[in-house]
Amino acid sequence: MQTSREPLLPDPVRRFAAWCVVLLLAAGVAAVFIWLCVEFKTAVTPVLLAILGTALLGPLYRRLLRMKVRKGLAAALTVVAVLVVVGGATYIVVVALIDTGDQIVASLRQAASDIAEHLGAAGTSLDDLAKNAEKLLREFGGTAASGVISGLSVVGQALATAVLALLLIFFFLKDSDRAADILRSLAPRATGDLVEAMARRAFEAVEGFMRGTTLVALVDAVLIGIGLVVLDVPGAVGLAALVFVTAYIPYLGAFLSGAIAVLVALADRGFVIALWVLGIVLAVQVIEGNVLQPMVQSRTVQMHPAVVMLAITAGASVAGILGMLLAVPLTAAATGILGELRTRYGTPSGTPSGAD
Repeated sequence: MQTSREPLLPDPVRRFAAWCVVLLLAAGVAAVFIWLCVEFKTAVTPVLLAILGTALLGPLYRRLLRMKVRKGLAAALTVVAVLVVVGGATYIVVVALIDTGDQIVASLRQAASDIAEHLGAAGTSLDDLAKNAEKLLREFGGTAASGVISGLSVVGQALATAVLALLLIFFFLKDSDRAADILRSLAPRATGDLVEAMARRAFEAVEGFMRGTTLVALVDAVLIGIGLVVLDVPGAVGLAALVFVTAYIPYLGAFLSGAIAVLVALADRGFVIALWVLGIVLAVQVIEGNVLQPMVQSRTVQMHPAVVMLAITAGASVAGILGMLLAVPLTAAATGILGELRTRYGTPSGTPSGAD
C-alpha cells in the first residue's frame, strides 16, 4: 500500500517563509556590518572620506597621467591640490561664519522675537529656542562626536582623521590600477567578474554624486550669495558659505540654509526683503531641480527623493552629522551595485517572464 506524501504547508506559504528567511539573513548581515562600522568608526571614517575624496579627485589624477606624469607624483600633486583648494575653501567658510556668526545669530533671535510678538503665546517657544540655540547646538554636537573623540580632543581627532584620509587618498589614487586585481584575488574565482563590475558601478555612482553635488553646491552658493549681497542682507558671505556646506546634505541642507537666510532678512531688512530672499532661494532650487540635477543625474545613479530622505534619517540616527553627510553617497554606491545585479540577472524588458 503506497501512501502519497502531501506537503505540510501549501506552496505559497513555503515561498513566503523562504523569502522571510532570506530577508532576515540579509537584515542580520547588514546589522552586523553597521555595528562593526560604528565600533571601528575611528578607522572607518577616514577610509570613507578617502573614498569620497578619491572619487572627487579622480578626473584630475587621470588628467595628470595623460600628461605623462608618473603615478606617484600625480597622486602627490592631487593631494597637494586638495590641501590648497579644500584648505582655502575651509578657511574662507570658517572666517566668513566667524565674522558674521554673531550677526546671523542676533538676526535669528530678532526674527524669533518678531514672530513671537505676532503669534503671542504660541511664539514664545520660538523665542526660547533662539535664546538657547547655542546650548542646543553644543549638546547636539557633543552627542554626535562623543564616539569619535575616544579620549582625544575634537581638534586633535579631526586633524588625525584628515591626515589619515589624505594619506589614504594618495595610496588609493596611486594604486587605483591594482584595485581590480586585489578584488579578484579576494573574491572566489567564479565571481571575480561580478565583484569587479559591482565595485566599478559603485565607485562610478559615488564619483558622479561627489562631482555633481560639488557643482550644485557651488552654483547654489554663488547665486544665493549674489542675491543676498544685492539685497544688502547682513552676513551674506557667511550665509552663502552655509549654503555651500549644507548642500552636501540633499533637500534637508537646502531647506535649513534657505530658512536661515529668510529669517535673517526678515529680522534686519523687513518683510518685503524677506519675501525677495525667499523668492531667490526658491528660484535657485527650481534651477537646481530642473536644470542642474537632471544634468548631474543623467551621468550617475538616479535616486528617488524618498530614498534620499530615508538614507539621511538613517545616517543621522547612526552617526549624527557625519552619518548625514555619508549616507547619500553610500546609498548611491548601493544603488549602483543593485543596478549592476539587475542588468546581469534581471529579466530583459522584451522577454515575457513565462516565455519558454
